[in-house]
Amino acid sequence: MRKLLPCILLLCLAVLPALSVDRVIEEIIARVNNQIITRTEFQRSKEQLRQEAQQQDPTHAEKIVAEKDKDVLRDLIDQQLLLEKGKDLGITGDTELIKKLDEMRKEMNLDTMEDLEKAASGQGVSFEDFKQNMRNQIITQQVIGKEVGSKMSISKEEEQKFYDEHKSDMEQPERIKLSEILVSTEKKNASDTSTEEQRIAVAQTKADDLLAQIRKGGKFEDIAKKYSDGPSAAQGGDLGYFNRGALAKELEDKTFAMKAGDVSDVIRTKQGFVILKVAEHQQAGVPPFSQIEPRVQDAIYMQKLQPALRAYLTKLREEAFIDLKPGYVDTGASANQTKPIETAAKDPNPKELKKKKKKLGVISFKLAWSR
Repeated sequence: MRKLLPCILLLCLAVLPALSVDRVIEEIIARVNNQIITRTEFQRSKEQLRQEAQQQDPTHAEKIVAEKDKDVLRDLIDQQLLLEKGKDLGITGDTELIKKLDEMRKEMNLDTMEDLEKAASGQGVSFEDFKQNMRNQIITQQVIGKEVGSKMSISKEEEQKFYDEHKSDMEQPERIKLSEILVSTEKKNASDTSTEEQRIAVAQTKADDLLAQIRKGGKFEDIAKKYSDGPSAAQGGDLGYFNRGALAKELEDKTFAMKAGDVSDVIRTKQGFVILKVAEHQQAGVPPFSQIEPRVQDAIYMQKLQPALRAYLTKLREEAFIDLKPGYVDTGASANQTKPIETAAKDPNPKELKKKKKKLGVISFKLAWSR
């Protein structure tokens, strides 16, 4: 449950208070083609920014908010443009959404998707709103990957240059990546009448059998998923990375003496019996280029992505009709955007105007604000 709470709180949409029909239901602050951005969405994004800054760096949260606050409306417009492009490309995000929700369900050790929905509802969250926000994230990420990321190239010369210039940033302590299979000696339920000695004997026999399966070629991750009693079972026993000094002395002496791919003997712990696998063993110092080439590629990719993405979003703005309520500023606006002007005639349909603009390149308009 703890894993779901921050995610849901940051993604969910607040429920608007009910208003009488003779009052303004919502204040529109921007129109992006035939979509709108409301003041409520704008304020909610500002609050989300404050929450994220507080979680990431409580000490400098105010500074982070001050730097990013001016771009909140820009980011909302960016999202609308990317979502619309996603529709044009036929990207729905449905398959990926189901996969992500199922991964979340497994991480929370829930049996069904209905249980996940109940968990969200129990926290006062609209599950449909949560799913829609997750779907929007998937769509925008896929559009960026297809339209921007796939068109970027990284040469071997760039990789080597980046590695040479950032060696000091890549220095790392000795660390290992561990996976575990835990066979618990705790009582399974309240009706368990076995003695502690009996539970220990059964657990040790089971652990020995699992280790024998691994020694005969069984895949550690599959056995962990099927038989481990540990919380990491769903992830194939993955425990993450540990630097020297982070583990108990006995475990550190055993595991840091192992090479990548090695599997330990059965080890007795307070929780039961564990089998450990060293998935990676990184030595202290600067890793050789061949070992961290994927990391170098990722770093260069992210370095190139931001300016390329901003250029792409500028292009989308120049192809769109964007109208802001006076007093609001889009910090991502292009000087070449068509400026809406007021016309005496009845406002045309925004979709039709977008089509005409693509053909003629000179039409502009002003949409009346909802009152």
